Amino acid sequence: MPDKRIHRGQHPTDEKLFAAAWLAELRRAVADYSLLLTKGYAETSSLKLVGDRFALTARQRLAVMRNSCSDEQRASRRSRQLDIGAVGGQAIAIDGYNILITIEAAMSGGMIFTGRDGCCRDLASVHGTYRKVTETIPAVELIGNFLQQIGAARALWLLDSPVSNSGRLKTLIREIAEKNAWNWQIELVLSPDARLIKSEAIVASSDSVILDGCGRWVNLAAEIIRAKLPNAKIIDLAGAL
Repeated sequence: MPDKRIHRGQHPTDEKLFAAAWLAELRRAVADYSLLLTKGYAETSSLKLVGDRFALTARQRLAVMRNSCSDEQRASRRSRQLDIGAVGGQAIAIDGYNILITIEAAMSGGMIFTGRDGCCRDLASVHGTYRKVTETIPAVELIGNFLQQIGAARALWLLDSPVSNSGRLKTLIREIAEKNAWNWQIELVLSPDARLIKSEAIVASSDSVILDGCGRWVNLAAEIIRAKLPNAKIIDLAGAL
């Protein structure tokens, strides 16, 4: 069936799956899964073990997986994370779909989760095809205005070329940037992960692979959500961990 969504919002079951009654269990699941990762156990089998123990649904397991990490990963990520103010006067390289979709989801009332590394993540996925939604243009504008506010010198947006409609999104982002006189470059690349890991610019992403390999990074999506989207539905899965 064609994708007829007009928002990047939450799944119909999210209110129930991530209700307050589930929060303690989900936090324990994140803690247990992260402990197994810290001890070097395999990701897939560890997630199944933890998911089965807490009787989690597939969507709850996805939230646990995306927001967990080993102690070593958390420490490494924190050691290379910069304060958002460090972007002033500097170039920033943006994991395009990663940042944009998270902001779209937050703007449309989707569930946003805070993980052990402090990043904000959603549960959306492009599934090989990106579909523009009602929040797309406002989200790009919000990101641009925020980057302007913190004084970013220029921005490089990297979009996955294998994802359908990436060309259209590139054109849309470029048009918005030109309208606002933002110093942006938008590129379609086969593997944004590889480019961002090697980039000398400050990286903006919440993708675990990128955060574990890049030089310097900022928690851009989380900073925008906390500063500009006070009504976003944020669920802290790390708790006091």
